[in-house]
Amino acid sequence: MKEIKVDELRRRLEAGEDLVVLDVREPDEVARSAIFGSVDIPLGQVVDRMSELDPARPTAVICAAGVRSAKAIEALTTAGYAGELVNVTGGMKAWLSQ
Repeated sequence: MKEIKVDELRRRLEAGEDLVVLDVREPDEVARSAIFGSVDIPLGQVVDRMSELDPARPTAVICAAGVRSAKAIEALTTAGYAGELVNVTGGMKAWLSQ
């Protein structure tokens, strides 16, 4: 599984790269803190809603600490999602600590 650190993700977003951030946390978690412009789909819905993702755009998957995002990548890959998926190591905890 490909991974990206939050500092690299932040750099790429600030540079304006065409990159999707998929947040797989629950709505109450997203309400407390979120990355502007992220696509918010809870882990339990990610496979059913994968049509909302654009496989032509690289997607960085984030959760609170990196566990659910890894599960989301596994689930999407198993379901046949063809786009590039990368796990954000440390998740929102790491994002907010920088």
